[in-house]
Amino acid sequence: MKILSVETSCDETGISILEVTGSKNPTFKVLANSLNSQIKIHSPYGGVFPALAKREHLKNLPILLERTLKKANLTLSPTPAKKRIDLIAVTSGPGLEPALWTGIVFAKELAKKWSASRRIPLVPVNHMEGHILSVFAKDKKEFQIDKLNFPILSLLVSGGHTELVLMKDFRKYKIIGETLDDAAGEAYDKVARMLLLPYPGGPEISRLANQARRSSIPLLRGGSLARRGGKFIHLPLKGTPQEENFKLPRPMLYTKNFDFSFSGLKTAVLYLIRDLQKENPNILQNEKIKSEIACEFENAVVETLVYKTKKAIEKYNVKTLIVAGGVSANKHLKKEMQKMTKELRGKSSLKRPCLSVLFPSKKLSGDNSIMIGIAGYFKYLKNNKKTTRAGNIKAEGGLRL
Repeated sequence: MKILSVETSCDETGISILEVTGSKNPTFKVLANSLNSQIKIHSPYGGVFPALAKREHLKNLPILLERTLKKANLTLSPTPAKKRIDLIAVTSGPGLEPALWTGIVFAKELAKKWSASRRIPLVPVNHMEGHILSVFAKDKKEFQIDKLNFPILSLLVSGGHTELVLMKDFRKYKIIGETLDDAAGEAYDKVARMLLLPYPGGPEISRLANQARRSSIPLLRGGSLARRGGKFIHLPLKGTPQEENFKLPRPMLYTKNFDFSFSGLKTAVLYLIRDLQKENPNILQNEKIKSEIACEFENAVVETLVYKTKKAIEKYNVKTLIVAGGVSANKHLKKEMQKMTKELRGKSSLKRPCLSVLFPSKKLSGDNSIMIGIAGYFKYLKNNKKTTRAGNIKAEGGLRL
């Protein structure tokens, strides 16, 4: 079976063609994969501008389709049989609805065009399920969904989502925790704007944070910052001078649930910068100051994500941890998650020797159509290969697992 998948949930236009064999333990082969990024277009706005995203998807989809079919040695014509598409999968949500609709309408038109000789099944896919399954995918190789050890816990972290999803059986999802306000990736972008860094903010924040971790040169001499009366106050220390430490909150770290909140952390960074600028209006021109703020911000985010994930692993006796979504490419997050799972495996009393942690490849950590094709195939099988009526497929910006 050949699957054409379409992804337009945000600012990435993706079209892929996968060849799949088998149903119980299917083998996937990437015949072609095309992706167009809109980062440069949205960068002046400091975030994704929906109307522009829609316009770019409309422009890029026909171009990518032609390119992808050519790479896969296929044709727009429904004949011969070996050259035709058997299934179309398209992201229906969550995401920006204007962007989602472009992909859905495009997929519907293709299904109609290719159904002249026989009906082409059309499957709507949940974007977040795609991220979960992205950890098994390869960009240019064959891959198989190996035997999975349940329960599986997925931490999904991206610009629009931060949630913990429990899976006790394959494709049976339960959200056990999620952000109550800003997603982790969204907080990264907003803090980056405060630090006068370009969009997207995640890689820039991480670059500065890693720079601060590598540096052994003291930033400011003596003391630390404490929050008093709504302001950050410098507290000098007696004795040997030492590096200044900016202390930011770890939001909802010790709550009894698995929810997250990053809005307060973002506000704390805003107040920190404001208070520093009162003493020096040009403080953000100091690269070392910016690096130290970025480092403390990233530490706060990662520490919170790791702590909540660890508690969920312990409570539900998780055997497999999946970390996926755009923020999963963050090197510090990956390092700390691997460290945490290694420590849990080392505690014999927990009896978790098989605990493993899976990350997608860097190329497939962000939005892509390969993961949509995988999720679409499994949904197609679960629906007993029934065709979804095109008229029933709609964009759902707030779609949940």
